[in-house]
Amino acid sequence: MDMTFLTMGAVLVFLSILLTPLSTKIGMPVLLLFLGIGMLAGEDGPGGIAFDNFDLSFLVGNLCLAIILLDGGMRTKVQSFRVGLRPALVLASFGVVVTSLIGGLFAAWLLDIPLLMGLLIGAIVSSTDAAAVFSLLNGRGLQLNERVGATLEIESGSNDPMAIFLTLMLIEVVQSSDGHSWLSALIMLAQQFGLGALCGVAGGWLIAQLIRKIQLVPALYPIFIAAAGITLFSFTNAIEGSGFLAIYLFGVVLANQNIRGLNTILQIHDGLAWLAQVVLFLLLGLLVTPSELLATAPFALLISLVLIFIARPTSTIISLLPFGFSVKEHVFIGWVGLRGAVPIVLALFPLMAGIEGSDLIFHIAFVVVLVSLLLQGSSLAWLARKLELEIPNTPAAQKRLELNHRNVGEHELLLVSLAGSRWEGGTAIKEIHLPERTQMAAIFREGIMLPPRKGVYLQEHDVVAVLSHKNKIDDVDTILGEKTPPERLTDRRFFGEFVLNGDVTLADVHTVYGISIKRFPPEFSLSQCFEKAHHGHPVIGDRLDLGAIMLVVKAVSGDQVTHVGLKIQKEKKKKQKRKK
Repeated sequence: MDMTFLTMGAVLVFLSILLTPLSTKIGMPVLLLFLGIGMLAGEDGPGGIAFDNFDLSFLVGNLCLAIILLDGGMRTKVQSFRVGLRPALVLASFGVVVTSLIGGLFAAWLLDIPLLMGLLIGAIVSSTDAAAVFSLLNGRGLQLNERVGATLEIESGSNDPMAIFLTLMLIEVVQSSDGHSWLSALIMLAQQFGLGALCGVAGGWLIAQLIRKIQLVPALYPIFIAAAGITLFSFTNAIEGSGFLAIYLFGVVLANQNIRGLNTILQIHDGLAWLAQVVLFLLLGLLVTPSELLATAPFALLISLVLIFIARPTSTIISLLPFGFSVKEHVFIGWVGLRGAVPIVLALFPLMAGIEGSDLIFHIAFVVVLVSLLLQGSSLAWLARKLELEIPNTPAAQKRLELNHRNVGEHELLLVSLAGSRWEGGTAIKEIHLPERTQMAAIFREGIMLPPRKGVYLQEHDVVAVLSHKNKIDDVDTILGEKTPPERLTDRRFFGEFVLNGDVTLADVHTVYGISIKRFPPEFSLSQCFEKAHHGHPVIGDRLDLGAIMLVVKAVSGDQVTHVGLKIQKEKKKKQKRKK
């Protein structure tokens, strides 16, 4: 029986991966596809697999979430904390409480159940899911402006402790009539956040130092880090801290320590994270019985709509109000309150605690996740483009190979595929000015290797091998990695016809273009204008509508704008003429 179950599991994973291209074609979030395959394989579907092992589901669910959060943390750059940390932490704490309160009060009223049970439902479905957010943001090929992207990624990776705390606290209060339960709940909150943060940061730093001192076979580094992360996760949970927060911060600290073989590690961990997502959503799909959802589906649908259209937007507005987010950014972040595996895993807590009515809670949580993935997940890319929050993608090498030898230092081998109109007519190698500490090693054309001689011309579809110091990789990508973006994201269309330095003053703009701007003092530089408009943290893609012109941030260094695009707003001019 065990072998049969193992075989069926392997087949389901195989089919899930095989059908992933289908999700792109029909616009369905791939996580919803995994969940659907699990439901079809369950006892109500053609698969007919009877699975109701909640203990196993809880164990596997936590393990998979830990791996997903580790991968998400390792892809979070400390630089993104500049604009995303503070708003994300407010969203991950106060925002979760607001969402839980609104959703819980509505659930208690709608279902006519005790207030504490309603609040428990609200707490379980209050957390956005890192697996859903990471996969949809990265899988859709979206390049969001840094303020929005960083806030969503940090929030989704750090809001689980608050949701877990609220869930455990309410379970304890429901089960106990002791008035001291509220006091113990507050102590648990401090433990969850404090120990989780401490263990995560300390563990990440310690493992980074260890990696620098030991020499392993390159293939063992990803396994070593995964094992260390899961060990930390288990240890933190054992001492009643937040294992989810710990492993997320572990990944963040580790990836920002310049450890050996980071790119190879990230590639392998990407595969591990995808495997975790497939297994997790298949298992949760098997666990649910669709026929039992029908009775609660109408109520769960209404709760979902309240969460999507009232609770999440309200918590977003209140939480982000002090941080200078634009209306469009508020709308998008309010919409990307994606529920995924976390609410379903949290819904297992009341079941395992033996709370009366826990079946109802589980079914509601499952329907909420389905509606969220279907409605919010499917419209994510469309809404980002509609709200003009997408920015041009930064070119990047198709493959980076680290050279594991002590005499090589911090150099890497890059493979860049040439694409775009620039290469159509052929470009002489002598016209390519690579930065210092880089060297073109070879050119590959239709399977044939060509030496990078002066007489050779680079053509579209060529693959260029470049040896580069890791600090110069971004420069190489910019020079060789040119892509043909959609018309809306071309430099001229997105940033405007002219590019100005950030230290240019408004008085200079008036002198050159004859445009008078009254919103800011004339002695203000363009950089100062953006800093004031965005609370000191401007990012690429930020805009200032100044009537006849539109200013767009093209490049930043820290919190200082270095280059600004200037767009002449011809449409506004035409409208003004028509009015006259």
